[in-house]
Amino acid sequence: MNEVWEFLKECGTYYLATNDNGQPRVRPFGTAEIFEGKLYIQTGKKKKCYEQLLADPRAEICCFKDGKWLRVCGRLIPDDRVEAKKDMLDKNPSLRAMYDENDDNTIVLYFEDATAYFSSFTEPTREVKF
Repeated sequence: MNEVWEFLKECGTYYLATNDNGQPRVRPFGTAEIFEGKLYIQTGKKKKCYEQLLADPRAEICCFKDGKWLRVCGRLIPDDRVEAKKDMLDKNPSLRAMYDENDDNTIVLYFEDATAYFSSFTEPTREVKF
């Protein structure tokens, strides 16, 4: 999982895909952290992507750098604990202008039953489960 997190950090931006009543929806994200041995992302409870994840927690993220890409698929599970939100915000201080661990909007979600696929144009795909 650390290798997955490191690749996400190197890329800076990754794309999150969710399901909106059968229609895929993709948008850019940038936050990913490891907390208590799980890979977390962060968003706002008022955003459509959170609503979509509540209805169907299956999601996939993808990022690309230097001819290599990473896809991570699994279920994103909300964690509304203050400790988890504070950890994310402390590690990403730029988010503090928009979010606070004690507000009614901030939410962090962790991957459950995840599989990561490391791929490139020149090497076979490598799979990592976590």
